This record gives sequence, C-alpha cells and structure tokens, in this order.
Amino acid sequence: MRIKVDENGNWRSFRHRNFRILYPANAMSNIGTWAQRVAQDWLVLELTDNNGFYLGLVTAIQFAPVLLFSLQGGAMADRIDKRKLLIWTNIVAALACYALGILVVTEVIQLWHVFVCAAVLGISSALDAPIRQSFTAEIVGHSDVGNAVSLNSANFNLGRLIGPAISGFLIARFDTGPSFLINATSYLFVIGALLAMRKSDFFNLNRESTLGTVREGLLYALARPDLYVVMLLVLFTSTFGLNFVIFNALMATQIFHKGAASYGLLGTFIAVGSLSGALIAGRLEKFRTTKFIIKLGIIFSLTVIVLAWAPTYLTYSMWLPICGITALTMLISANSYVQTHSDPAVRGRVMGIYLLIFMGGTPFGSLLIGYWSEHFGVRETVAICGTISFIAAGLIWLFYKDKVQSPEDYKVSSVLREQ
Repeated sequence: MRIKVDENGNWRSFRHRNFRILYPANAMSNIGTWAQRVAQDWLVLELTDNNGFYLGLVTAIQFAPVLLFSLQGGAMADRIDKRKLLIWTNIVAALACYALGILVVTEVIQLWHVFVCAAVLGISSALDAPIRQSFTAEIVGHSDVGNAVSLNSANFNLGRLIGPAISGFLIARFDTGPSFLINATSYLFVIGALLAMRKSDFFNLNRESTLGTVREGLLYALARPDLYVVMLLVLFTSTFGLNFVIFNALMATQIFHKGAASYGLLGTFIAVGSLSGALIAGRLEKFRTTKFIIKLGIIFSLTVIVLAWAPTYLTYSMWLPICGITALTMLISANSYVQTHSDPAVRGRVMGIYLLIFMGGTPFGSLLIGYWSEHFGVRETVAICGTISFIAAGLIWLFYKDKVQSPEDYKVSSVLREQ
C-alpha cells in the first residue's frame, strides 16, 4: 500500500519505500548510540575517579580513526555497493559493543578494554559515515536529499532525546553494562532494514566512470569556495563547540556534583533543542547559503560562551536547548548544502572530506578539553571553546562575506580540467 505524502512538505522523503524501511531502524540505532555514549563516558569517570583527561582521551581514541579512514570510506562509496558496505560496518560495530557490554556485566572491565572497543567502533564509524551520507541520495533521489538530511537529523536527535535518559536510568540501577548491550542489539535493526530494501527502488545517479581517487575529490572541493568555506566553519565549531557530552559530564560531576541520572538528563535537555533545530532546519531550505551558514556559526558560538557561566544546574539545563537549536540548524544547513551542491559523481568523496573535517578535529579537541579542564577549570574550558569557535566564525565571515556567492552548476570534468 502506497503512503500519500505531500510532495512539497516536510515529510516528502517518506514517499520512498526504502527510506520508510530504514528510518525506524536508524531511530533504534540512534537511541542505542546515545545510550552508549553516556554509559561510556560515565564508565571512564568511574574507572579513573572523575579524571577529565581520560574522558577526553577515550573520546579522542574513538574519533581518531576518522583521520585515517573517512576519505577511504568516501572513495569506497563512489565505487562499491553502499548497502553491502553498510551491512559490514554495522556488523563490526555491533560486535565491538557486545564485547564491551559483556566485559562490564562480567565485572572484568578495565580502562584499556574501553580504549580498544572505542577504537574499533571508531574505525567502523569512520568508514560508515561518508557511505551512509552519500547513500541518502540513492534512497530518495537528488530532489529530496535536503529534506531527507533534515529528517535524518531529527531522527538522530530523537535518539539523543531518549537515549541519555534511558542510559541514566539504567546506570543508576544496573550499572553501565545494559546500555552497551542495548546499543549492540540496535545495530541488528539497521542490518535487517538494509537487507529488506528493494534494489529496484534505488535512484541510479549518473556518474563519470573515470573518477575514482581521493585526490580527485580533494581537487573538486578545493575548486569550490562555497564548499570549503562551509567545511572550514564546521572544522572549528565541531572541534571546539560541539562537545556537549564532555561539557555535560564535567559540569555535572565537578561543578554541580550530580549523579548518573542527572547527567543523563542533560543529554535529554540538549536533545530537546537539537530536535527542534532539526525540524526548524527542514523549513529553511531556501535560505541555505554559505553566508547564512556562517551567521549560524557565529550565533552558535555565542550560545556556548553563555553556557559556560550558567550559575546552577537548573539554568545550565534550561540553556542547553538553545545551544541545541543553534547547533543543529547550523549543522543541518551545512550538511545538506554540501550534499545537494556536490556533483553526484564525486559526492561520496566530498562527504568523506566533510566528515573528516566534521569529526576529525574531535580527537584533538577532546584532548585539549580534558587538559584544560584539569588545569584551568571546567567553566573556563567551556568558555575558551566557545570563544575559539566565535573568533573563527567571525574571521571567516570577514574574509569571505564579499567573495562567496551562490554556487554555479559545477561539473566534475570541467572542475578537474582547471586543476
């Protein structure tokens, strides 16, 4: 039975059968991902007596593989069956999470176990992300990519809304083990959905078969000032500003002296704003320009600076949704802009570059945050991160506000000929 959806509405991507199959599976996986993220950070704090440096280190280890594998993942996305690749990345991730959950439940967990499992999960995610991002266009077609990105972001943040609260409840009563096992099981829903997809419903986008190397993707991105300016903004805001899980863990334990349940609720508070931002961003497709995205980056950075000086747990919690709204509106605008304005022949590699920039700075940012929090204080660290993001966004605006125009229809062949 065919579902009727307004072809111009905010839900139009649900016209596509494969999108309808994958969407709820991703919802389960997102809930599990956020449940594990809270549990992993809490586990590290338990094993290290609330040491901020080790909290930053495990985050760095999990995101470091992005530096090594995201570009390769993007190249693979342009050459190999994306659905098969995604099935394998989800299998590897599930095995890593099951291993970590079993180690916790059997009470043999050690800190190095967390590091190893985080590294394996990081490798899987680094390959998975650019493949999954570029796979969206094949599921819904080019005209609905922007809408699908917004809906997927809303899905992700619905998981952020539910996952931390569930994890906080479970940790308070059963320790961290169940959260890891729930996340591991959630990957099975995604694998099942990928297997259930109908190949005949995929959109076969035209590709230039001569393209296939990472270098060509880099040359294409460097020839597009509208793309690399957005990526530069995302680099600074994601490396320093988008560290709310670490900020929340440190603020909850060291500043407000709260337990696991209260820490989990902070993730829910920011998810309220993030989900709202994702829904708002779905209505802003016509405003998605490079200049608009830079302005959003400036606003987001200011919200992080204000967050640093929230005097109480209540005021901190109340400000987190504002941070979530500005963060997600900026990120969805940036992500969908890069996807919809990249040539299909090289989109996988461009998304690999984008995700390398988006997540590749996290290892360095996490280590710095851990170090700064131990030496300068938690509030000061959050303020420093917001200030760095603000200065970077402001400089990008000053340098490019008169230069970056709306993109023309760049063809891959012509762009590379000019290099």
